[in-house]
Amino acid sequence: MADVLIALGGNVGDVRATFEKAIANICGMTQAALLARSSDYATPPWGEEQQDRFINACIEIETSLDPHALLFTLHRIEKKFGRDRAQEKRWGPRTLDLDLIAYDDVEIHKPELTLPHPRLFERAFVLVPLAEIVPDRVIAGRRVRQALEGLSTEGINRLPDLD
Repeated sequence: MADVLIALGGNVGDVRATFEKAIANICGMTQAALLARSSDYATPPWGEEQQDRFINACIEIETSLDPHALLFTLHRIEKKFGRDRAQEKRWGPRTLDLDLIAYDDVEIHKPELTLPHPRLFERAFVLVPLAEIVPDRVIAGRRVRQALEGLSTEGINRLPDLD
């Protein structure tokens, strides 16, 4: 079994409801156990800034799927919730974005998959929810909490829990 971190994001539709359904799909389709789920955070858009704010969260799961099979499954789930990677604008609006952040301590450098996620340490919108659930996790030699200390968290706001 592998300990896996996945980032969730979106800014189209009822993103928080989509997250709940997507997490259920992730656990069901990968036969994974949900170990932790962060709060949801409203975050400024990244890259293409002329769009609605995003909602971001992170989960930690335990799965026996290998990294490539897991990535394939995450892409199927994104498509199920309306994402069309072939037609969308890079860093543009989306219903659901599922990023594989880390898979145990595995390092992969292939065109279709890089682990850990290559831009993890540039993105406070991922590190803030990660620091909530795994502050002491070491990824690529860096502790999540310490990596976050070097980034601005301006505009990132924790959303109230849903009842």
